[in-house]
Amino acid sequence: MSPEKCRCSAGVILTCHRCFQSVPNADDILNEAEVKLDAVRQKIGQIAEELRGEDIFQFHRAFTAGIQEYVEAVSFLHYIRHRSLISLEEINASLVFMRAEKEEPKGLAEAPQTGGQVLTFQVTPSDYLLGIADLTGELMRMCISSVGNGDIDTPFQLSQFLRQIHDGFSYIGNTGPYEVSKKLHTLRQSLGKVEDACYALRVRGSEIPKHMLADVFSSRTTLPDPEEGMV
Repeated sequence: MSPEKCRCSAGVILTCHRCFQSVPNADDILNEAEVKLDAVRQKIGQIAEELRGEDIFQFHRAFTAGIQEYVEAVSFLHYIRHRSLISLEEINASLVFMRAEKEEPKGLAEAPQTGGQVLTFQVTPSDYLLGIADLTGELMRMCISSVGNGDIDTPFQLSQFLRQIHDGFSYIGNTGPYEVSKKLHTLRQSLGKVEDACYALRVRGSEIPKHMLADVFSSRTTLPDPEEGMV
C-alpha cells in the first residue's frame, strides 16, 4: 500500500476529528468520513486483485503500514458511532470485493461476456493489533477536543475504554509480535494522559472555566511507567 494510500486513511481520521469542533452537522461529517473510508477499501481491493493467487505474506511488508493505518481509521470511526471496539472479523467482513472478468469473444459478431469473481482481503491479527494500538493516540486527541468543548463525560468514557484496551494488550505481553511490545509504550502514555485529565476534571473540574479545560489537560505530564522496561 503506497504512501498516498496511507494518506487516504489519515484523511478519514482527520475528518472524524472535525466532529469534535463544535460543529452542528456531526452526522454529515461522519458520512463524509465513511465515503472516504470506502475509497480506501477500494484501494485495498486493488491489492487483493494484484495478489490473487500469490502468497500474501511474501509481500506483506509492502503494505502492512497502510493496512495498520486503515485499521486505525475504521476503528476510530466505529468507536465514534458505536462507542465500542470493532473486531477483526467485522473489519475483514467489509473487505470483500466483486471484480468483473471479461471473456474473449468467440467471434467477431459476439460481444464480450462479463462474469464476476469474489475477492477477499484478510487483515492479519498482527496488523489489527498494531492498528488498534495507534487508535489509542486518536482517542487521546478526542479527549482533548472533548474537554475543549466543555464535554466532561467523554474523557471518563475514554478512560475506561483505553484501560480495557491496555489490559488486553498486557495479556498478550511478550507473546505477541515484537512491534506490539514497542507500541505498548505509546498506549500507556495515551492512557496515562487521559487518566490524569480525568483526575483533574474530577478534583477541579467545577472550578475550571470550560475554555481552559483543554489547557489543563495538555499541560499535565505522564510519569514514566515502571513496567516499560519489562516489556
